[in-house]
Amino acid sequence: MKRNRILIIGGLSAGPSAAAKARRIDENAEILLFEKTAHISYATCGIPYALSGQIQSRDKLIVVQPNQLIERFKIKLHLNEPVTDIDPNAHMVYTHKGAYQYDKLIVATGGRAILPPIEGIENYHHWAHAKTLEDFDKIMKQDVVAKSDHITIIGAGLIGLENAENLVKVGKKVTVIELGDQILANWDLKFARMAENVLLENGIDLRLRTSVVGVDASTNELILNNGERLYTDYTLIGISIRPNTELLTSKGADHLPNGALIVNEKMETSLKDIYAAGDCASISHKITGDPGWFPMGTHSNKGGRTAGANAAGRVETFDGGYGTAIMKLFNYTIARTGMGPRELKRKGIEFNSSFTITGTTPGFYPDQKDMFLEIYFDPKSRALLGAELMGERGVDKRVDVLSTAIYAKLTIDDLPKLDLAYAPPFSPAKDPVIVAGFVAGNSLAEGYHEVSVTTAHETFSNPNVSNYAILDVRNPSEIHKSGMIEDAINIPLDDLRDRLTELNKKQHLFVYCAKGLRGYLASLILLHHGFENVSNIGGGFTAWNKIIGKSKFIELV
Repeated sequence: MKRNRILIIGGLSAGPSAAAKARRIDENAEILLFEKTAHISYATCGIPYALSGQIQSRDKLIVVQPNQLIERFKIKLHLNEPVTDIDPNAHMVYTHKGAYQYDKLIVATGGRAILPPIEGIENYHHWAHAKTLEDFDKIMKQDVVAKSDHITIIGAGLIGLENAENLVKVGKKVTVIELGDQILANWDLKFARMAENVLLENGIDLRLRTSVVGVDASTNELILNNGERLYTDYTLIGISIRPNTELLTSKGADHLPNGALIVNEKMETSLKDIYAAGDCASISHKITGDPGWFPMGTHSNKGGRTAGANAAGRVETFDGGYGTAIMKLFNYTIARTGMGPRELKRKGIEFNSSFTITGTTPGFYPDQKDMFLEIYFDPKSRALLGAELMGERGVDKRVDVLSTAIYAKLTIDDLPKLDLAYAPPFSPAKDPVIVAGFVAGNSLAEGYHEVSVTTAHETFSNPNVSNYAILDVRNPSEIHKSGMIEDAINIPLDDLRDRLTELNKKQHLFVYCAKGLRGYLASLILLHHGFENVSNIGGGFTAWNKIIGKSKFIELV
C-alpha cells in the first residue's frame, strides 16, 4: 500500500499543528516539514513580554522543541531549508538542497513584517522588527534594553503598543509614531481615544498622523514627515505583515488583494491537493460569509489542525472567525469581537449601537471599576454583530461571552437571558453583558435615541449647527466636583418634570448624566411630554471626559 506523502512548508504555528494532527490520524504517512530558519513553534506574541523580562527566559518562548516533533510525531524536519519553488502540476517542491514530491501539500508560510520606505535605513543599524525569534535575538545581541534610554516604535497596532507598554515598565522613554489618525485601527474612534489617553497618562510620547521618511545614521535621528528630527537610541518597526504567498499566487492560486490565499472550510486552496493555513491564508468571515484575513495565533492553530486532518484523509472543517482580539494596556484591557462601525459601514450593513458604562463588581464591593462596552446589532433581526470593550477588570470574560453570543447568532434580547455567574468579587447582579442587552432593547422598544460622545462633539463643534441644547441632569454637587460640557444647562433629573418650561421643544436636546442611566430616564420623561428630538449621550460625562477630555468647570450659584 502506497504511503501518503504530506509536505508542509512553514514551522511557526500552523505548520507544526498540521504535522501533529496529520500524524495522529495517519501513523503510516510520510510527513516532511520545511522551515527556512533554525526555529519552529515559538510564541511571537510573547516577545514584548520577554523584552521587559516579564518572560524571563528566551526558552520560555519555545512552544515545541524540534526534537519533540521528530521523536514523538516522526516528522522529517528540514530546518534552514527554505522552499524556493512549487510546481502544482507535477506535485513537486524545490529547495536549494533538492526536489521533493508530494501527494498533499500544506502551505503555512505565514507573513513577513513590512518595512516602510525610509530613506537611509540601509545604513542605520539601530533598528529591528519585533516579529520573529530572529528579531528578538538581534535585539538581545545588541543589548538594546540595557543600553537604550529612548526607544521609538513605528506602528500603533497590537504588537507596537504591547512593546511600548513593556518598555515603559522597564524605565524607557518611548515614542510611538503612527501614520493614521488613531491607534488600534480596527477599533472605533471612541475606544482608540480612551486607549490613547492611557498611553499619554503613562508617559508615552504619541505622534499621530506622523511617519518616518528618513533616518540620519550619523546622529541616530529619525526624520519625520513634518520635517522634525527625532533623536532615538533604537527603533522598533511594527507596522503590519504581508502574507508570504508568492510561491502560489504566481501559479494562479486565488487570493485576496493583500495576497492571502483563499481557502474553503477544509483549508483547500484553488490548486489541487494544496492546503493553506495561518497568516498566509484567509478564512471565512462568519458574519458576512466573505473570505477574511485574521492573522492571529488562534486561527493559525485551528487552520493548521484542519489542514493536517484533511491532508491525512479525514474530513474536517474550520468555519472561520470574526475578528476577536484583546490587549493589555497598562492597567487597562481593550478588546473587540465581530464587526465594528467602520467595517459595518464599509460592507453596507445596517446597524444600531448601544454604549454603556457599568461597574464590573457591585457598588457595595470595594474598589469597583468601570467597564466601557458598546455593542453593534441589526435593528431588524436584533442579532448581535459586534462589540468593543475597555476597562481595568473583567474585560476578557465579557468579550468571550459576547464572542460566543455572535457565534451562536444570539440577539440583543438573548443577552439578558444568559445565566452568567454572580458573586460580588466577580460581577454585579446585572452583569455588564446583561445591561448591554437591556439598554439595546430599550432603545428599540421605547423610541429614545442614543448618540455617541464623538458624534455629539462633532455637532457641538460645528459652527453651522445651532438649533440644539445640551441638558445635564446630574446633581450640582457632581458638577462642582468634575465639571460639565461647555454650554450645558443643568436641570437635575428629580427636578426635570417641574422645569420642562425652561426647555424649547423645537430644539434638538442632547441629554447626559454621569454614565447614561439618568440620561436615559430623562430622555423618556422628555419624550412622554412631547419633546420629539431627544438624544441621550451614551456613557454620559464619564465617557465624555475619557474620550473627548474637554470639560468646563464652573461655579454654580
